[in-house]
Amino acid sequence: MNLKSGLNTVVGLGVLVSFFSCQSKGTPATNSAAPEVSVQQVQTGSGEAKNTYAASVEGITNVEVRPQISGYLNKIFVDEGAYVHTGQLLFKIDDRPFVEQYNTAKAAVRVAEANLKNIKIDLDRKVELVDNKIVSDLQVTQAKASYEASLASLEQAKATMNAAKINLDFCLVKASVSGYIGRIPYRLGSLVSASSVEPLTLLTDINQVYTYFSMSESDFANYQTKQEGNQRKDSVELTLSNGNKYSQKGIIDAVTGQFDKNTGSIAIRARFNNPKRELRAGNTGRIEMTTALDNVLLVPIKATVAVQDKIYVYKLDKDNRASQVDIQVGGKTTEDYYVLSGVQAGDRIITGGLGFVRPGAIVTPKK
Repeated sequence: MNLKSGLNTVVGLGVLVSFFSCQSKGTPATNSAAPEVSVQQVQTGSGEAKNTYAASVEGITNVEVRPQISGYLNKIFVDEGAYVHTGQLLFKIDDRPFVEQYNTAKAAVRVAEANLKNIKIDLDRKVELVDNKIVSDLQVTQAKASYEASLASLEQAKATMNAAKINLDFCLVKASVSGYIGRIPYRLGSLVSASSVEPLTLLTDINQVYTYFSMSESDFANYQTKQEGNQRKDSVELTLSNGNKYSQKGIIDAVTGQFDKNTGSIAIRARFNNPKRELRAGNTGRIEMTTALDNVLLVPIKATVAVQDKIYVYKLDKDNRASQVDIQVGGKTTEDYYVLSGVQAGDRIITGGLGFVRPGAIVTPKK
């Protein structure tokens, strides 16, 4: 290689190095350019917000059937799961001791009645004799006191007899309401009493049922706002554990007076008619509440970013600078969120190219 060709090679290499150096220095200018993003204004519209809550079902009447007396279970007239009517006979407790107590009390009444008759005869005789000055007024007064004491003894004996009759009637345990018989933990010969840990059974009236569910503080605030000035009851729907929707709609009829400090939620009760008795106490499912929304802000779901339990959008100012804004969602469709707060109608938000945007960055809206 001669000197001239060597110089040409060195010059060529220098040109290449200079070219790539310039390219390298120009790269940051390209990366720092404002990214192009899709932008849309927040619009208003109307729709429905649907919220679901885990729910449990209870009969409107859940009655513990307990004995009023102590004794051995003598007969069981019903089976578990049977439907019974008010007043129907369910159980019988061995009544022999109570029959004897009742008979004894009746005999005591007859004795008291006989004593009262004798004392009344004595009193009447002394009243006649006092007029003839044969007995003194003091003797008459004593006879009247004996009569009143005997009369009180008769009343006491009758009260004892009535109490014995009540206990005897308690040997027959009857249904206080119509409903379904629950589990019967006792068998014939079991010793039962009013203080037994378990009741004889649980009687559940399920012609109507209650469903209980809990609502978060924010959801309840929205619910209250909607209810202001509205006298009608809100209807709700129940989805069963198998995914099927229950045929009847329910009505919210009660809200507890305070929030649970541990969960931050409030308990709500809805009532459902149950004409076919499809629902039973202990069923679980999900309550679905549908709320009509008017003049609500619409934000495309694709324009949002979810971080933990919060939802954000990127809002642009007049200089196209993006700021991350927390929005409160009241419901959604397949494409839009119904937004309660965080943005206003007419605000510009980024709907496409979110992956290239950081808070505080300047962007270029696509034309």
